[in-house]
Amino acid sequence: MTAMTFLPDDYRPSEDEKFMNERQLEYFRRKLVAWKDELLNESKHTIEELQDSARSVPDMTDRASEESDRARELRTRDRQRKLVVKIDAALRRIQQGEYGYCEVTGDPISLKRLDARPIATMGLAAQERHERREKVHRG
Repeated sequence: MTAMTFLPDDYRPSEDEKFMNERQLEYFRRKLVAWKDELLNESKHTIEELQDSARSVPDMTDRASEESDRARELRTRDRQRKLVVKIDAALRRIQQGEYGYCEVTGDPISLKRLDARPIATMGLAAQERHERREKVHRG
């Protein structure tokens, strides 16, 4: 893949193209990088807010409310951190030429699914089977 694949602003991957051609790979790479940047900016904002709110609050009700808000922010931050790890893994798959293919079946993952969830590692059928197995083992 060339470093500067041209993509018009309105480009969307199409089933009419060769699957995971340079334009599609560049489209998903840009989408993943933008998502990662957004998450990192949100995390930075969260950290700044937590540092600002670390002051002592005398009222017990206000303090409890603030602690609850802080716990929620930290859970959100943890989810964002896990997403960034998945985004980095997807970016590695793009570099390695493995992006867009189901890790279970090796079949192409639909462009619609990848557009909606660019970190997807399984096709829809494989994902559904995986979730059913998870449910059985948990339940």
